Amino acid sequence: MAIVTGTYQTFQTKGIKEDLADIIYRITPTKTPFLSAIPKVKATNTFHEWQTQDLAAVSANAQIEGDDVSSFTSVTPTVRLGNYTQISTKNVVISGTNQAVKSAGRNNEMSYQLSMKSAELKRDMEAALLSAANGVSGAVSNAGTSATHAGSTSAARQLRGLEGWIATNVDLGVSGVAPVYTMGSWAAPTDGTQRAFTETQLKNALQLAYAQGGEPDLIMVGPGQKQTFSTFTGGSTRFDKAEDKSVTAAVDVYISDFGTLQVVPNRFQRTRTAFILETEKWALATLRSFDTVDLAKTGDAEKKLITVEYTLESRQEKASAAVKDLS
Repeated sequence: MAIVTGTYQTFQTKGIKEDLADIIYRITPTKTPFLSAIPKVKATNTFHEWQTQDLAAVSANAQIEGDDVSSFTSVTPTVRLGNYTQISTKNVVISGTNQAVKSAGRNNEMSYQLSMKSAELKRDMEAALLSAANGVSGAVSNAGTSATHAGSTSAARQLRGLEGWIATNVDLGVSGVAPVYTMGSWAAPTDGTQRAFTETQLKNALQLAYAQGGEPDLIMVGPGQKQTFSTFTGGSTRFDKAEDKSVTAAVDVYISDFGTLQVVPNRFQRTRTAFILETEKWALATLRSFDTVDLAKTGDAEKKLITVEYTLESRQEKASAAVKDLS
């Protein structure tokens, strides 16, 4: 192919306008399955409390006709539980010049950055709510510690997350220990030997929750465990796609012997744990809702702070279950 001598090409041209798309593309995940699934309530103190109550165990109950009551059964008091609120924040500082210039993909730099920080804050909340007790989860934490979380003048209060509450119905690996919590005392969970995720483990955990009176409606697993879940043989005859050319390789609804459960992956939980949850038995208790405040102006810049204060309310952990120590 020959080029005519003297052809004026873009390589020599000066002043060509840049071609910058007026949109910003993001891939960072923002879905928060647990935070979105549970009810929302109001907290009124930094230590949020609630009560639980169990019915007496079933017993042989046959009485003689006309018999008088000579003794009375002791009344079992309620159990009082609580969780500390945790403060989470994000901040933004934008120079006056950066606010004045025209940028692609957003009309107002401060508004755009606040929307980004709000999404980041929501992700941080999801990780904290799923943790044991150290405020974070996933690849950046272990099961948690037994240190105090009441806070002080030099230490932040930290809530106790999902990993630190489910104690009754747990399927554990060798040497794994469930958390133990009573008012004023808490023993952290201990990770056990990891093993492959199986449907037998899942069914065992579901049965444990049902026996306690629970009616789980959500199975929440890490991305890798979600793929393992979709290979369970219980779902092999569930789909008949002979009439079309699509291939169904995922299980998003699990019909168990004890009810139907939605199955969702969660990027922010520990991959070694599968949660089986009755979502109505958990709640996000908020002391201070999302609030954006202007900080003092000390120069040629605008400063803002986003704050939220919240905790996890474990209404009845016996209604849920967990399969832990998964590889």
